[in-house]
Amino acid sequence: MDTPSTTTDKTRISRLQEQVKESSLPPDLEEKVTLMLQQADTALRYGNIAALESAERYVSLVVSLPWNKVSVDNLDLASVRKSLDKHHYGMIEVKERIIEYLSILKLQLQKAQAEGKSAVEMSRAPIMCFVGLVGTGKTTFAYSIAEAMGRKIVRIPFGGMGSALELRGQSRIHPDAEPGHIIKALQRSKTRNPVILLDEVDRVSEDARNDIMGVLVELLDPEQNVAFTDHFLDYPFNLLNVLFVATANNTKNITTAVLDRLEPIQMPSYSDNEKISIGRDYILPRQLENTGLTPQQLVIDPAVWQKIVRPTGFDAGIRTLERTLNQICRKSARLIIEQKYNTVRVTPENISKFVEMW
Repeated sequence: MDTPSTTTDKTRISRLQEQVKESSLPPDLEEKVTLMLQQADTALRYGNIAALESAERYVSLVVSLPWNKVSVDNLDLASVRKSLDKHHYGMIEVKERIIEYLSILKLQLQKAQAEGKSAVEMSRAPIMCFVGLVGTGKTTFAYSIAEAMGRKIVRIPFGGMGSALELRGQSRIHPDAEPGHIIKALQRSKTRNPVILLDEVDRVSEDARNDIMGVLVELLDPEQNVAFTDHFLDYPFNLLNVLFVATANNTKNITTAVLDRLEPIQMPSYSDNEKISIGRDYILPRQLENTGLTPQQLVIDPAVWQKIVRPTGFDAGIRTLERTLNQICRKSARLIIEQKYNTVRVTPENISKFVEMW
């Protein structure tokens, strides 16, 4: 006679079997998972609950992966250009390179359709790697590309990454094993063609650099990533339709084999005039919205902008500019709330009250 706990465990197995049937898994993977559940059922008869828990974790991952789910790309180049211009001032050469790469994708799609192939069978454009100083817009360009194409984006930070297993996952023989960042990214995106941002690939741990770069070669090479195998999943996943975008502060810490598979795009530093336009037309409206202010409540005199973009000297990026404008908004909000100002006007005479000048 079955005990209540045994009945509950059998119910869990039945539920997992139903999930497998309802999922469109590759036939050989479905066969593998079905066998695993049968073995877990047998192990339960001898009181081995660990086999069920292991199978449960594995099946939960497998059925959540987007084996056949593909998002439809927006490759209307006029729309893409409009989206890039909306989020980024200037950077004409960088935008042109992005448009070129998306043009390749569009041609490949048209060719695939003409040959009666699905979009998932086509190749992809070269892999962009934005290289530049901190704050020059490398990461935000990747998000803009994803938004313009209508794809989901998942960021994988490489800063301080200490093991290649963080990318490839651990074998399930280890009790605390987990899938790697790549499989987790696909799981979160729920499509097999997301944009995966490989952020700061030059900042991995020195001790693990060679191993991590070896995995990157496999990820970025179309000849190899059609069957990328995560140690935890232990089944090949086709990454051909993932659009990888990388960022780096410089390329000296990236191996030659990885660089060969990347198309480096140098991010230029911003001039003061460009920063004024970015601050006035892009950053300030966003900061006003974030702090609840209106354009009527905070007015910045045109003569002040030159000091706002250089409060502490030259900065290649716009991080300092963002912090400075946020500081001005915070102090203005306090004046409006505490001292009942209707409008705060920042002028050359009072700028030092809002920004610490050097």
